[in-house]
Amino acid sequence: MSPSSSAALAITIATRESRLALWQAEHVKALLGGLGHRVTLLGMTTLGDQILDRSLSKVGGKGLFVKELELALEDGRADIAVHSLKDVPMELPPGFALACVMEREDPRDAWVSPHCAGLADLPANGVVGTSSLRRLVLLRAALDQLGRDDVRIEPLRGNLDTRLRKLDEGRYHAIVLAAAGLKRLGLEARIRHIFDPIDSLPAAGQGALGIEVRADRADLIAALAPLVHQPTWLRVAAERTVSRAMGGSCSMPLAAYADWGREGALRLDAAWGDPEGQAPLVRVGTQAAVTTLDEAEALGQQVAQALRAAGAAPPAAET
Repeated sequence: MSPSSSAALAITIATRESRLALWQAEHVKALLGGLGHRVTLLGMTTLGDQILDRSLSKVGGKGLFVKELELALEDGRADIAVHSLKDVPMELPPGFALACVMEREDPRDAWVSPHCAGLADLPANGVVGTSSLRRLVLLRAALDQLGRDDVRIEPLRGNLDTRLRKLDEGRYHAIVLAAAGLKRLGLEARIRHIFDPIDSLPAAGQGALGIEVRADRADLIAALAPLVHQPTWLRVAAERTVSRAMGGSCSMPLAAYADWGREGALRLDAAWGDPEGQAPLVRVGTQAAVTTLDEAEALGQQVAQALRAAGAAPPAAET
């Protein structure tokens, strides 16, 4: 079968070597192969995969998961890199481009626990695992509503299988993970509860795959065009604009989530919390008619301004 929109290419995909990252790369490989391209994988271990004893916000952020892949693109060892979009920095280095955003999997957070059906079922002095500052502030707000100041939220690092193993070893009573990763690996049975976005607002780009290329590779951008899902791209563009406008770092306790509402309007909600628990959770949202990336980004800017007006402060403004 020959590609309908571009000439057949030999394409090497740079990917992390975790089971989830390899699933994602194999998924893209199969789609590109179906279009007639010859595709191989280049597995790599990133610095983010190696540093497991400290939170990402303290060692350089989620960009640690993509830097080595970008080096492979830069020196020609690979042609494209497949990323979980929530791991992609808001500003790509000069010379790189986000060429494709694919259709989104479930963007919501999942509650995983062998014994507790939800937050209200945690035992006295229960322990919940997450290393996401976003989840930390959202969980703390929910626990405060339940009057559960006894529950501890402890760091949880490692790939998906490592996190599940730590739960099974009894280090935590429950952990919170992205539903998309569990579903992609056939681990949906581990999910006890999927949070409504109202209760646990997702991270910008959560559940979506992005494909990065060198900006000068017009041939690859054309080859990837059939994989683009524009409704998803508009959603995540709005979300990522909020994050970019607020400082663009994983050290921010920021949630941003867009979804299509009535008559094609895009609804964008965002939340900001204080990791130290000294200030209440700030939450804002609005909607607009969105048909272009420029309009999606304008909506993101509007929501970021509303966050700041409500008291959210980007890192540069903190004292």
